[in-house]
Amino acid sequence: MRVAVTGAGGRLGSALVKTLGSSSFVREVLAWDLPEHDLDDPTSAERLIGTFRPDAVVHCAAWTDVDGCARDPDLAMRRNGTAVGEIARTCVSVGAGLVVISTNEVFDGSRIDGLPYSPTEPPNPANPYGASKLEGEAAARAAFLATGPDFSAAALAEYGDEQVSPLAIVRTAWLFGRPGIDFPQKILAAAERARAQQQSLALVSDEIGTPTYAPDLASAIVRLLGEAARPGGHGFGGIHHVVNGGHASRAAWAREVLRLAGVDVATNDVPSTTWPRPSTPPVWGVLHATPLPGGPLRDWRVALAEYMALPSSHEEAGR
Repeated sequence: MRVAVTGAGGRLGSALVKTLGSSSFVREVLAWDLPEHDLDDPTSAERLIGTFRPDAVVHCAAWTDVDGCARDPDLAMRRNGTAVGEIARTCVSVGAGLVVISTNEVFDGSRIDGLPYSPTEPPNPANPYGASKLEGEAAARAAFLATGPDFSAAALAEYGDEQVSPLAIVRTAWLFGRPGIDFPQKILAAAERARAQQQSLALVSDEIGTPTYAPDLASAIVRLLGEAARPGGHGFGGIHHVVNGGHASRAAWAREVLRLAGVDVATNDVPSTTWPRPSTPPVWGVLHATPLPGGPLRDWRVALAEYMALPSSHEEAGR
């Protein structure tokens, strides 16, 4: 397969480029990012996909600044909604498969039964970021509807069901990893400031989700593509919820970061309303992980321990 990755310089995109590059079924990886691929340019997708004609595109590029999306919902719709439709229609025109990366924020997070959101549950975003990502899902589905079944109400419940649609929607949550300043790095930097000021570190305790390691998510996406490429394999289409195992509050995640980093700082739990912000993230953002070829992703704590052991992980947080 010849696979293109948008947002190739980002957290997930860079992990995907690396993982795809070592995959036996991939003959070429096309890494697209700014300026050649621009979500604000309506001609960008057609120009790149039409010229290079990949077998599949993994669309990682997005505007993930949730507060920025709340301040400018029209721009969020352009980048996370309309641009996805442009990519999807171009993929259909050249016969390429498409993997769209989406988010747990397509759900409002208001459920109180303690159950994770499954792919078959109707989305109901509570903020402009989630609404724009859901619009992207809908735009992609509309483009591919003529080529396969509409799976809006019948997503992959169990891997192995015959899914021949060349469109996959992969929802994930709380992504961490290199490059960039992610949640663990922010927590370590905040801990240093708190210690310097001899204050306790306030941690949000009422947001629950699943920290997901970018390389683990990349590996899962590559496995989906590999299954489609395997002779006699199933297609990769459908709605997939792909997260590491387990779940935690923001506060519990932060404390595990501090423990692994050996940082001793006083902490106290606070509600998310302590810091008013333009966007409202889901209070309960836990996704039910759908079965994957090769089995589920490992527990988030194991993935975090591997990440925190990387050279310079702690030094980067203090810069």
